[in-house]
Amino acid sequence: MLTLYHNDMSVCAQKVRLCLAEKGLPYEAKHLNLRAGDQQQPDYLKLNPKGVVPTLVDDDTVVVESIVINEYLDDAFPKRPLKPNDPAGRAKMRWWTKQIDDSIFGATGTVSMSIAFHHQYTPEVLDELIRQRGPAYRARFALLQQGVNNPNFPDAIKRLYKMVADMNAALERGPWLCGEMFTLADIAYAPYLTRLDHLKFLGFLDKHKRAADWYERMKARASYRTALAAQFNAKYLPLMDEKGREAWPRVKELVGIA
Repeated sequence: MLTLYHNDMSVCAQKVRLCLAEKGLPYEAKHLNLRAGDQQQPDYLKLNPKGVVPTLVDDDTVVVESIVINEYLDDAFPKRPLKPNDPAGRAKMRWWTKQIDDSIFGATGTVSMSIAFHHQYTPEVLDELIRQRGPAYRARFALLQQGVNNPNFPDAIKRLYKMVADMNAALERGPWLCGEMFTLADIAYAPYLTRLDHLKFLGFLDKHKRAADWYERMKARASYRTALAAQFNAKYLPLMDEKGREAWPRVKELVGIA
């Protein structure tokens, strides 16, 4: 039996749940409350010393890092393959997933925290995070509290707009990011378009019709409905909606949308 330690709204955990659903793999889900610090508990740190989600346990094998987990699942359970058969196709797929680790994940964190999530941090939660991560986190959190005026925000939101533009260009060659085949690249990007959706930034898609159509195809898949939509946290969505709408005029200005 597979066991997945995850969080409902974590983009990294969402991509692993989506992979599991696409491959039809049953698993035991262990949800971690990240605000409560479940990921910092000693038993979990033995599995994942970085104290992040997700973590997959397959009997005696522990796999961390969402992109690595998804490749492991596709290798260990080859039915319903999600990687291209040819080396060129796999290289293309891995180029897409590497962009996430290189910059898209970090940009998404900066945008999400600056716009919405910092409002969820009580003084008690902040004090605990500072205890866990060191006093430098207080200065970082002060930047996040500046919202769209966070000096790191412009580069982050422009990176997410570039992500959409890059996707749109690639989709000229087929319905999915690597062409005709639905792959782990598509799975990896679904949570990031979803986060833009939750923040009410889908205006990014107005001039990128192929990316918009891709997102509609993704949401129509049964795996998306069960692995993502059915698990969206109702405590997060109204906050992202409200704060995203407030930020949208500045976001449009930063990315050059008329």
